[in-house]
Amino acid sequence: MTSLMEENEQLHQQLFAMQTESRDPKAADGVTLHKLPPYVQNMDRLGDTELDLVSSQRAVSTTTPPSRNFFSTFLPQGRRTPGKSPQTTPGSVPSHPPGAKRDASANQLTRSKEAAQTKEAKPIPSQSLTSEPANSQPQQPANQVTNQNSRHKRIQEHEKERKELFSKPQTPERRGDVEDVDPPSETASKPAEASNQRSCGGETGAGGLSGEQAFIKLSQEEYGEHHSSIMHCRVDCSGRRVASLDVDGVIKVWSFNPVMQTKATIMSKSPLLSLEWAAKPDRLLLLGSGVGTVRLYDTDAKKNLYEMNIDETHPRILSLACSPSGSSFVCSAAALSRSGSVESAPPPPAPVSGQLLLWDTKTVKQQLQFSLEPDPVAINCTAFNHNGNLLVTGAADGVIRLFDMQRFESAMSWRAHDGEVYSVEFSYDENTVFSIGEDGKFIQWNIHRCGVKQSEQVLPQDATGPFVLSGYSGYKQVQVPRGRLFAFDSEGQHVLTCSSTGGLIYRLTSGEPALERVLSLGGHKAPVVTVDWSSALDCGTCLTASMDGKVKLSTLLAQKS
Repeated sequence: MTSLMEENEQLHQQLFAMQTESRDPKAADGVTLHKLPPYVQNMDRLGDTELDLVSSQRAVSTTTPPSRNFFSTFLPQGRRTPGKSPQTTPGSVPSHPPGAKRDASANQLTRSKEAAQTKEAKPIPSQSLTSEPANSQPQQPANQVTNQNSRHKRIQEHEKERKELFSKPQTPERRGDVEDVDPPSETASKPAEASNQRSCGGETGAGGLSGEQAFIKLSQEEYGEHHSSIMHCRVDCSGRRVASLDVDGVIKVWSFNPVMQTKATIMSKSPLLSLEWAAKPDRLLLLGSGVGTVRLYDTDAKKNLYEMNIDETHPRILSLACSPSGSSFVCSAAALSRSGSVESAPPPPAPVSGQLLLWDTKTVKQQLQFSLEPDPVAINCTAFNHNGNLLVTGAADGVIRLFDMQRFESAMSWRAHDGEVYSVEFSYDENTVFSIGEDGKFIQWNIHRCGVKQSEQVLPQDATGPFVLSGYSGYKQVQVPRGRLFAFDSEGQHVLTCSSTGGLIYRLTSGEPALERVLSLGGHKAPVVTVDWSSALDCGTCLTASMDGKVKLSTLLAQKS
C-alpha cells in the first residue's frame, strides 16, 4: 500500500507539472516558488487538533508525524522574513520540509514541478498528494478518498481566505514579491493588539507581512509590582535594568533578561518627582524629591551613597539629566506653586519660578547656576546630546533653551509651544530637536537656525496629556506629564509615543504628515503616561507605563531594508 501511494503521488506530480506547462507555455521562464505544505501555510488558522488531523491524513510513511515541532521548525523562519509572503519563503525553508514524507525521486519531481510554476500559478501545494481533487485518485480506497475530499475542501477554504488577505499587499503580476507595496496604514497595527503570537510575524493580514513593515513585536511582558500610577520609567544605558517610580514614591529596580525579576525596592518618606540613571557607572540612580534633595542610589549595594540639598526656596526637583561622561548632572528645581499635581489643577496665571543647576557627581558640590532668560522659570524637561556638549531644556513658559556646556551659557532660545513644554529630545543626527507641548503638538526644530520649525504634527490628547483615568460612578483621576513622552529607536527613524491603550510607533517622514503610523503595541487598559525605548540589545525593547501601575515591556525585531 505504501509503494502504491508513493507511485500514485509521483504520477500526480508529473501530471500536475504537465498541466501547468500546458496552461502557460512561458512557465519554464517563471519564478521558482518554494511553497510550504498546507498545514504550515495555514498554521495561523488551524488549531492544534485540526493540525494533527491534517498531519495524520497526509501520508502513511513511518517518519515522525508533524505536530507542535513544526511551530519551532517553520514559524521562526517565517518571522525572520516578514517582508516575503509564505509562497516565496527564501532558501531557509527548503522545497521539501524536514517532516515531509518523500523519497529521493519524489523530491526531484517536486523540484522540477516547482521550477515550472509561474507567478500566476494557483496556490495548490505541490508537495501534498492529498491536496489534489479526490476524483483524480482512482487507486485509493473509498475511505481514503472520503478523507482526502473533506481535507481538500478545508484546504480550499483556507487558501481562499489567504488569497483574500494577500489581495491588497500583493498583485498578480508580482505574487512572489511584496517589496514594492505601500507602507502599512493604521490597520497594520491592529493585528499586533490581537495576541502576542500573531504579532510575532504569524499575522499575514492587513499588511502584517508588508515589505515596508519596520518592526515585528516578538513578545510583550508585564511588570505589575506597582500599585499606583507610574510617573517615570527608564531603562539604563546597558539595557539590562529598569527603574520605575509611582506616585506613592515607590521605586522598583528590575531586570528583564533573561527573566523579569525585581532587584531592589526603594521606599521614600518624602515625595519623589524625578529619576535618572547615571551614565558611568550605570548602576547608580539619581532620585529627585519634592523637598529639595537629590539622592544618589547604588542599585547593586541597595543603599544611598549620598544625599544633596539643592535649594530650600525651590524644593521641587522636576527634572534630572546626567552628562554622558558621568562627571556631572543638571538639576531643575521649582518653587512649590508649580502646577501639575496628580489632582486636577488649573494652570497658574504666570510661570512658576525655577532654577537650573549643574552639580559635580564626584565632589558632590554645585558647580554653577545657569542663567534663565528672560525670567527664572521652572524647567520641566532636560536632555543632553551624545557627547554632553549641548543641553536642551523645555520650560513652563513654552520656551526651549539650548545651552553650550563647554562655555556653560545659553546658545539660543525660542518660544516653541502655547503653554508648557512637556518633553524634549535631540534627533539622531543632533541637527534638530523634537518637542511635545501642552498644545498637543509634536514639533521638529532646526538648532542651526533659531526657532525655525522643520515639521509639526498635532497629536491626540492621550499622547500628550494631561492624562485622565475614568472610574466607576464618574470618578476621574488627572495626571500631568512627568516622564518622557516620546523616545526614538536606535537609528532615529521611528518614534514611540503614548496612547490610551499602549505605545504607538510612528515613522518620521520629511513630508506631510510628519508622522506615519507603523505599529500599535497595545496591551494596556489605562492611559500610558511615559515611554522609553532601549536599543542596547539585539532586539529593541519598548517600555510603556500606565496609570494603573502596569509596565509593559515589548520586544521588537527591526526589519532592515
